[in-house]
Amino acid sequence: MILYEKKHKETGKAYAYRVLKDNIMSLDLKPGELLSESDLSEKLNISRTPIREVLMRLKNEHLIEVKPQSGTYVSLIDRSLINEAIFMRSILEKEVLREACNGFSEELFMELEKNLFAQKLVSDKDGKELEFHNLDKKFHKLIFLGCEKINIWESIMNISTHYNRMRLLSEMKSNKIQIINQHEQMLDIIKNKKFDDIEDYINIHIVSPAKEWEILINENEELRGFFK
Repeated sequence: MILYEKKHKETGKAYAYRVLKDNIMSLDLKPGELLSESDLSEKLNISRTPIREVLMRLKNEHLIEVKPQSGTYVSLIDRSLINEAIFMRSILEKEVLREACNGFSEELFMELEKNLFAQKLVSDKDGKELEFHNLDKKFHKLIFLGCEKINIWESIMNISTHYNRMRLLSEMKSNKIQIINQHEQMLDIIKNKKFDDIEDYINIHIVSPAKEWEILINENEELRGFFK
C-alpha cells in the first residue's frame, strides 16, 4: 500500500479514506486482498475505530467486502457493476457530446488538446499506466466541465469504481494507441460538429471494449482471480 502525505487540516479518518480508496482504485491494493484493521491502524497511524468506520464506508461503495469468520477484503471486480457503469456512461456521454457539438469553449478545447498530447507522451512508457489512466479520466471530465455538467461526471465516477479498475487493468495489458486514436476522433466530432458520428463513436469507445475485456480476462490466469 502506498502512503501519501497528509493534507493540511485533513482528519485522520479523511486521510485513511483517501489513502485506502486511492490504493484500491490504483490496484496497489489488489482485488481480493486481505485487509487487517490492526495493520492499517499501524500503517496509517490512527486508531482502529476510524479505520473501522472507513472500511464500512468503502463497503457501502462496493470496494470492501466483509466475510463473516473470514476477514475484510478488497472487493473483487463485479461484472454487473461494470455493465451498469457502461450503461450510464454510454447514455450520458452521448448526450454530453451532442451538447459539446452545439457549443464548447475554445479554452477548454485547448485543455483537451493538451491532455491528449500528455497521453501520447506517457502512452508507451513503462510504469506510467496509472498516469495515462488518470489523464484518460480527466479528458472525459473536461468535456462534462465544458458542458456545465460536472456534477453528472462526479455521479458517473461514483458508480464507475469497478469499471475504472477494469479499465486500468486493460490499459496495463494492452496498447493504448487505440484509446488515443479514439480520443482524437472525439475532438474531431466536437470541433467539426459531427452529430451523425456520435452514436457509433460511443459504441466503439465505451460499449465495445467490454467484449475485449472478457477476452483479456480469459487469456490471463492472474486476472481471472480478480473477478466475480
